[in-house]
Amino acid sequence: MKSMSYGAVAAAVTLSAMLGAGSQAAHAEAAGLALAQQQNCMSCHSVTRPFMGPALREVAVKYAGREDAANYLKHKILDGSTGVWGRVPMPANTQLTPDQAATLAAWVLTLK
Repeated sequence: MKSMSYGAVAAAVTLSAMLGAGSQAAHAEAAGLALAQQQNCMSCHSVTRPFMGPALREVAVKYAGREDAANYLKHKILDGSTGVWGRVPMPANTQLTPDQAATLAAWVLTLK
């Protein structure tokens, strides 16, 4: 069995950590999309085009600069809103837990 130098081991550990972080991000994105589909968000929203509600990518771009964007969107998802994106109101999503709403908000913000 061939031994690896300390530098090679360190590089392998760093690469492994980077790949793990990438897969965690991909998993979070997939979980957000799956939750949006399960909770019927996609009945009114699309990722890329306006439908009954705004395109989720537009939402991400609009709020990307806000320090409290994730929390703001979480509350909009839970409580609903009127007049922010036009005349069609977004109903409150009372079937969601706060953690689910936070997951959706975080996912939407990745779409920018």
